[in-house]
Amino acid sequence: MKTIAFFNNKGGVGKTSLVYHLAWMYADLGLSVITADLDPQANLTTMFLDENSLESLWSDEMPGRTVLAPLRPLLEGEGGVVNPYVKDIEGIGLLAGDLALSGFEDELSQQWPYCLEGKTRAFRVIGAFHEILARATLERDADIVLIDVGPNLGAINRAALIAADHVAIPLAPDLFSLKGLQNLGPRLRTWRIEWEERLRKRPAGLDLPRGQMDPLGYVVMQHAVRLDRPVKAYEKWMARIPGVYREAVLGETPPKASVTITSDPHCLSTLKNYRSLMPLAQEAHKPMFFLTPADGAIGGHAKAVQDCYRDFHALAVEVARKAGVTLP
Repeated sequence: MKTIAFFNNKGGVGKTSLVYHLAWMYADLGLSVITADLDPQANLTTMFLDENSLESLWSDEMPGRTVLAPLRPLLEGEGGVVNPYVKDIEGIGLLAGDLALSGFEDELSQQWPYCLEGKTRAFRVIGAFHEILARATLERDADIVLIDVGPNLGAINRAALIAADHVAIPLAPDLFSLKGLQNLGPRLRTWRIEWEERLRKRPAGLDLPRGQMDPLGYVVMQHAVRLDRPVKAYEKWMARIPGVYREAVLGETPPKASVTITSDPHCLSTLKNYRSLMPLAQEAHKPMFFLTPADGAIGGHAKAVQDCYRDFHALAVEVARKAGVTLP
């Protein structure tokens, strides 16, 4: 089982949509896949479920159905993490998000320094997401776990990324996305070093994540490209991505020779803008590449659906290859 977090310090780059569509694609390719919504905004969960399902999931009368539920005994001092509820959506396992997950932030912040003192509870709190994912994986015999996190550098994301084997970074070709990349790259390296330091203080007998956070590569999402944006500006940001990624995320010196998006081995994919399909997909609660004429995908939309499937299929294969996941 491999865990892959999709993360950018800049919001609005299509991160959640990317996780959603890759989950459906991996299920279509025959993998057992789990999606973990560790963003307190729970946007991934709202993509999977309609309003009635969400109301039932978040009902006070039916607690215990979100990713926060297995944490409650640990937070309340009555025990450790318990088995999570994994909702099945046509073969995809969903660890549903919870708006109240933001309340876990303070506890994660408080316990982080106590790991340096070898405190058992501190390690259990920081490793809680890892344990939830491990239990969900065991329940469903999952091959791959896709983690969606919010666009920030807080304690929740630190714990979520520590639980990840790999980190994939969605980007838009703009200044804000590159600035986000420059922020998160050094922070990922710092978190990795700090967790390694804490693991040397770990109590015996605890199942803790390695905190590998191996940079898998980046995906250029063109959803943010505007028609009124000059082509030269767009090309300028595209040209800067390979160098900024190497310097900020990998800690390498940017190559002297010109490396383009198309020739960069760290570029997982450049996804086209399928904005015309997204409203249809949201209405049908299905991925864009599974839309049918009954969903309104007719004429030019039908061709776009085929192109969308091809693009996400290629991306899924490349992500699996780099993460060491064997496809059926």
